[in-house]
Amino acid sequence: MNMVLPFCLRWPSAPWLRRAVQFGALTAFLVLLVVARRGGAPPSLANLPMRLDPLTALAHALAARILLPASALALLTLALTLLLGRAWCGWLCPLGTLLDLVPSSRPTTRPVLPETWRRVKHFLWLALVIAALLGNLTLLVLDPLTLLIRTFGAALWPALERIVTATEVAAYTLPPLRPVVGELDRLLRPAVFPVEAPPYRTPVLYALTLTAVLSLNALAPRFWCRYLCPLGGLLGVVSKVALVRREVTSACTRCGACARVCPTGTIHPDRDFASDPAECTMCLECLEACPYDAIRFPVRPTLASWETYDPNRRTALTALGVAVAGVALFRSSRATRVPLIRPPGARENDLEAKCIRCGLCVRSCPTGAIQPALLEGGLESLWTPVVIPRLGYCDYSCNACGQVCPVEAIPPLSLEEKRRAVLGRAYVDRNRCIPWADHRPCIVCEEMCPVPEKAIILEEVTVADAAGQPVTVQRPHVVEKRCIGCGICEYKCPVSGEAAIRVFGIAVDERR
Repeated sequence: MNMVLPFCLRWPSAPWLRRAVQFGALTAFLVLLVVARRGGAPPSLANLPMRLDPLTALAHALAARILLPASALALLTLALTLLLGRAWCGWLCPLGTLLDLVPSSRPTTRPVLPETWRRVKHFLWLALVIAALLGNLTLLVLDPLTLLIRTFGAALWPALERIVTATEVAAYTLPPLRPVVGELDRLLRPAVFPVEAPPYRTPVLYALTLTAVLSLNALAPRFWCRYLCPLGGLLGVVSKVALVRREVTSACTRCGACARVCPTGTIHPDRDFASDPAECTMCLECLEACPYDAIRFPVRPTLASWETYDPNRRTALTALGVAVAGVALFRSSRATRVPLIRPPGARENDLEAKCIRCGLCVRSCPTGAIQPALLEGGLESLWTPVVIPRLGYCDYSCNACGQVCPVEAIPPLSLEEKRRAVLGRAYVDRNRCIPWADHRPCIVCEEMCPVPEKAIILEEVTVADAAGQPVTVQRPHVVEKRCIGCGICEYKCPVSGEAAIRVFGIAVDERR
């Protein structure tokens, strides 16, 4: 059956329409990231891109053993794929759009790797799904949306903020520019940039990861999409039964123009310039390049042929073996791990089996307390959210992280519930505390403690100072049953270096 293609793809301007949609989607994605903070866009809007991702929705459902109503939006992406193939990759994916902006010096008709290397992305998504069945979501760090959000929130946006701040400071030294700088700063803060920029750990790591993905374009256009993207691999399998697919008519003169512009290199001159629907991103570049109008996109409800690089039994068994071995290796270090400080409610919520590593909680935290985990919790915790009190504290009046989390790995607690959630416990290091060690007055930690019934109390004692003279100081003590581990005492502690009062994580099974 050869039905008529949807009218929008028969227009001569269809490639331009695709580019407009691409840049519109990228702009919307970036705007949502800018406003994904407390007081910004509604959380259900800020986390919309992640809820459209079928790979994270599938992996989370398998690992958490739960189907969230909010994840149903991923069905829209699957429906689009069943209709138009990998149109998500060619029209909507923000990382795909960035890859199209990065030039490639290699011709698309000369493969940089054997065609069988396209199987790598299938191996990755299969290993990811199998690991999710075993309760591990570490491989979601390779999902294109999580990769972009982490990099934007912890590296690119903070870097831009510092550039803007440095420019404002330099311009303010010129008296004629001061009114303009002042007005500009009032417009930008806190609407766009924070009044006080929070620090982030190893932002270079996140920037280098994205740079590496983009730099692979030097080897081949959309190298990431061809060989590595696990989301693209999953959508490619679904695209085998897509209704709309590319075909070449008898008007073709074998000029090769279409193969030369195909960004994924899936047009084969030795097959009469046919293409694989699983690799075609519906970018329409071939439609624009064909001088003889020999390319059509009819509706054909048939199963596309299976290629040598498509997932097979060996791929599935290899992914199974690697996933099982990897999960076992990651979990072997659990007994020796120090409990991490998690966002409110996440400690009791089996965070590692639910977190999709998107980094939206990092982006939404107004104080910078939430950071992506590195190796302090082992590979199983890689890039899950941890609270680092010396970098920021959990604001007593904020519950943004739980509201913005697209999969409820951080539960959406009300503000009252969040204020009762225990993150950790504070302990005073008497060898570093100013009143304890130096016999000098300091009550910062007690003053900063936000709980109504103070978790830090002061004991007034008279001691001898360094000169041997009696001096009265107030020594802090932590009342464990009142402490929620928000970390503001550690953050505000005036002792240089490691704070004299520190918050430590507590095990899930500990009871107050």
